[in-house]
Amino acid sequence: MSLRLDAPGRSTGVRRVRRFGPATRWVHRTTAALMGVCVVTAACLYIPQLAELVGRRELVVRIHEWAGLALPVPVLAGLASRYFRADLGFLNRFGPHDRVWLRAALHRDKRPASRPAGKFNAGQKIYAAWIAGATLVMVGTGLIMWFTHLTPLEWRTSATFVHDWLALTIGIVLAGHIGMALGDPEARRGMRTGSVSREWAEREHSRWRP
Repeated sequence: MSLRLDAPGRSTGVRRVRRFGPATRWVHRTTAALMGVCVVTAACLYIPQLAELVGRRELVVRIHEWAGLALPVPVLAGLASRYFRADLGFLNRFGPHDRVWLRAALHRDKRPASRPAGKFNAGQKIYAAWIAGATLVMVGTGLIMWFTHLTPLEWRTSATFVHDWLALTIGIVLAGHIGMALGDPEARRGMRTGSVSREWAEREHSRWRP
């Protein structure tokens, strides 16, 4: 993967570097859409006021189930792209600088110099690992709840408990993820268009050397 430098814009003179390829952006958008459907339908199933407002519970349940089953599909399809596989490799690789980043985050030290990061910072790596594991657990427990005749009652009861409480945790974590994204317009632009300003890349991801 190469760090491509785009030509400066005529109006701003800002030089941009390529951050994400089409496959990574497609996987992110599709997964986000499916996750959004799961969260909204879950809210309609568990919050009485929303359940009364929406109605058609059987339809909401089916949409929730199929959206949940489809959650791993974008990532599996994205594996066909070597650029997406390269991004997964960056997400799955922790180094000494990531521990430095985490210590700075715990001490609320927001100076860029105190938070060295490669293509992804330590917070993004932890979030990606956690949400991937949580998604697999949600799919597994959801299947146990869906096919009630295949498992004993104790399993279904435990799966329901884990599914419900993990769903609440995912909602909280997703809210934090969206809040962080809203606070960084350049990061959002990178995921939306595939490129970011060179100044932002050097400031926020100083160890990024594709």
